[in-house]
Amino acid sequence: MAVLPIRITGDPVLHTRAAEVTEFDDDLRTLVADMFETMDEAPGVGLAGPQVGVPLRLFVFGWTDDDDVLHRGVAINPVLWLSPLAVGEPDEDTESEGCLSFPGERFPLRRAESVILEATDLEGERYTIRARGWLARIFQHEYDHLDGVLYVDRLEHPYGKAALKAQRKNSWGVPGLSWLPGRDHLED
Repeated sequence: MAVLPIRITGDPVLHTRAAEVTEFDDDLRTLVADMFETMDEAPGVGLAGPQVGVPLRLFVFGWTDDDDVLHRGVAINPVLWLSPLAVGEPDEDTESEGCLSFPGERFPLRRAESVILEATDLEGERYTIRARGWLARIFQHEYDHLDGVLYVDRLEHPYGKAALKAQRKNSWGVPGLSWLPGRDHLED
């Protein structure tokens, strides 16, 4: 297993719809193992293929809820159904999220409270997870990456403006930038 470099906003792979996974082989198993190691080292709660430069529709997730239940897995070729969004402004304390491809920044974003994730595992078996709260947020965030959307692309004023300012300040938004978890510590 290896920790992979994480692409930073501006890299074309992050802003392009990813392709379906068609080969369930040892290369895919190695990629998924490397993605778990990278996510854990970052540390993060999710990581999508495009974030490590792989334009395929898959993501890994790993998060422990308030009842100490670990939610960990891989979603390959997922489909995601969302409940309607609540009306109003997002709460800065409970609805802020960050992104390993926009490291060190957090902004509030309204997400659906519940989702249904249908995906394939490494053995090629389809499965379904009904999620609420933070796990639903993780699934929405990672699924967006598969469509070439970063959470900062969804931010409304004034948060979108603040994200653009952070991007300019860090000289992001251009192809070829990445960071390596365990070495660069950009998430701090």
